[in-house]
Amino acid sequence: SGVISLLKPLLLDVVPTIQQTAALALGRLANYNDDLAEAVVKGDILPQLVCSLSEQNRFYKKAAAFVLRAVGKHSPQLAQAIVDCGALEMLVICLEDFDPGVKEAASWALGYIARHNSELSQAVVDAGAVPLLVLCIQEPEIALKRIAASTLSDISKHSPELAQTVVDAGAIAHLAQMILNPDAKLKRQVLSALSQIAKHSVDLAELVVEAEIFPVVLTCLKDSDEYVKKNGATLIREIAKHTPELSQLIVNAGGVAAVIDCIGSCRGTVRLPGIMMLGYVAAHSENLSMAVIVSKGIPPLCACLIEEHEDHIKAAAAWALGQVGRHTPEHARAVAVANVLPTLLAMYVDTRSSEDLQMKATLKTILQKCTHLPALEPLLHDAPPNILKHIVGQFSKVLPHDSKARRLFVTTGGLKKVQEIKAEPGSLLQEYINTINNCYPEEIVR
Repeated sequence: SGVISLLKPLLLDVVPTIQQTAALALGRLANYNDDLAEAVVKGDILPQLVCSLSEQNRFYKKAAAFVLRAVGKHSPQLAQAIVDCGALEMLVICLEDFDPGVKEAASWALGYIARHNSELSQAVVDAGAVPLLVLCIQEPEIALKRIAASTLSDISKHSPELAQTVVDAGAIAHLAQMILNPDAKLKRQVLSALSQIAKHSVDLAELVVEAEIFPVVLTCLKDSDEYVKKNGATLIREIAKHTPELSQLIVNAGGVAAVIDCIGSCRGTVRLPGIMMLGYVAAHSENLSMAVIVSKGIPPLCACLIEEHEDHIKAAAAWALGQVGRHTPEHARAVAVANVLPTLLAMYVDTRSSEDLQMKATLKTILQKCTHLPALEPLLHDAPPNILKHIVGQFSKVLPHDSKARRLFVTTGGLKKVQEIKAEPGSLLQEYINTINNCYPEEIVR
């Protein structure tokens, strides 16, 4: 109906409430979908908003910032249109306004622009937003703290350089102090911002750790708010993944046990970062993997495989179990005893499993170390050829040196099963079978 061109002149009306209401109407239209946001940009509304931003009252500033946020949220192209009309400088001036509502609206708009990509994020940094956002997280108003922390998170997430500018403005210390804030929504944003900083490099992760977030951050894993739990686990994961030293520090603070409790007490995607964190810790070294085993990390990981319906969560659990079991026979035995190998094998063979899940559930890493034969034996009957050779290979390593295992292998029907395997002459599988048969007298093999 051409309403946008009718609203435009009202932005310059002499009556302030009409100006604000017109801006609000445009903001709500632009918020609805990207076509309407596009129409607001094409209608040449933005330059008008921007030029009147500085001299108007706080109500108008809030409404104008709302329009900019509503336009910028949809796509990088629309956000770029806001940058091109010179809005960033105005929004940054609004961050210094005495009214917390204006600061909040400006911070929100800047966050929606910065979250798209590193170029837009860099534009927000270049406009001088970061030091002012760090001041905003120190303000008493909870709503302002939340949005400012969220915007710092959006700026930090794209690259180490952008995260470094946030760090250089002194953000870490102020964010770390708010981990214990009773407001759940604020905690979510604070943990998210610290994760986005820590994820990029060892140096940035160490700076976050040096702000003494341990053991304080472990309380977040017991929080009643699911997102606080999830973001807390994500932060710990992003620190653990970098180096064995950082993982060891988390173990020493009781972090592994806390994450294991957390996985056991929740369901669905909230579990994912915790599962991955255990995988990263276990991957670093034999000792760290042992720490996961000793803290009873294997049963909840197995539970995730069975209880979760989403393939990507199962795949993460399968991957983490592989990282725990891949170091030594002792590690592999700990995984095998949990009776999880048949479950993994079933997922590997299941045609409905996603490609990623099949890849993570191959068992290969665990099988190549596993010498606990009772756990391997049931797999002899169901495994496809590419997995079978690893299983038979393990039997061929253990049986020659273990008379008790040799006796058991006959009585449980394992040896009979080996005779049924069709192997290519001269293949590795055939060699393994020959090695096993050589442990027994000819008549038993027959």
